[in-house]
Amino acid sequence: MKKFGVKKFALFFGITASLALVLSGCGSNKSNHSTASSTNGSSTVQQIKKRGTIRIAVFGDLPPYGWVNKQGQRVGYDLTLARRIAKDLKVKPKFVQVNANNRVDALNANKVDLVLANFTVTPERKQVVAFASPYMKVSVGVVSPKAKPVTKVTQLQGKNLIVTKGTTAENYFTAKQSKVNLLKFDSKTQQFNALKNNRGAALADDNSYLYAWVKDQPKYTVGIKSIGPKQYIAPAVKKGNKSLLNWTNQEVKSLNGEGFFEKDYNSQLKPYFGKEVKPQDIIIK
Repeated sequence: MKKFGVKKFALFFGITASLALVLSGCGSNKSNHSTASSTNGSSTVQQIKKRGTIRIAVFGDLPPYGWVNKQGQRVGYDLTLARRIAKDLKVKPKFVQVNANNRVDALNANKVDLVLANFTVTPERKQVVAFASPYMKVSVGVVSPKAKPVTKVTQLQGKNLIVTKGTTAENYFTAKQSKVNLLKFDSKTQQFNALKNNRGAALADDNSYLYAWVKDQPKYTVGIKSIGPKQYIAPAVKKGNKSLLNWTNQEVKSLNGEGFFEKDYNSQLKPYFGKEVKPQDIIIK
């Protein structure tokens, strides 16, 4: 009886242990599956459609690309594109205002699904976000007072050059023009105010909207129209979000085919540019 009891206990223990391992394995698989499906944390196209909104990072102080007008409406080239993307997804756009230096953070923290904030493609940024097909081309330009125009980069050596943090202008001058002192600001509004207050000899940023800015600022000129390599503006999604990346690539291709970007240029950009800027300087065909 004693022997039988021991054997019975051993048998019971073995079955219980095996069952525990099976259950543990099932639990582990479930946990692993859950982790795998949420490791990236970003929203797929299907999830965006189910939610009914797409969260898009935009600028709020960068005319003519993205800004809030006097009526409190979000308008501009990127905003027109954002609304069209939402329409084609059959969802509503939810705009999240960002600065140049927190666009990547907004994606990685899953606060937004897509960035349409005049986001220039660079090798460094490609390491941390996934860029879709570009829809615009630009290069860095330098604006300065007409009374003291800066027409050559050598004029900036040892002087303060105003830039916005996280921009290609900051990256270019940091890497290629070490003799220039950079005065860095968090927003476009701050940087242009600094130029007006004579805190720097000049200001560097994407040349296209510098042309737009000087049109309403007759005391200033874009003395250096282009410096550094030609660059491209593109939508960005979180790395690993292949669903939204593939959809956005197809959307850019489709919109280009129907002439959307030229229409967007004519309605949103052309009124803000001088005669020196042509559609082909901006649009990618």
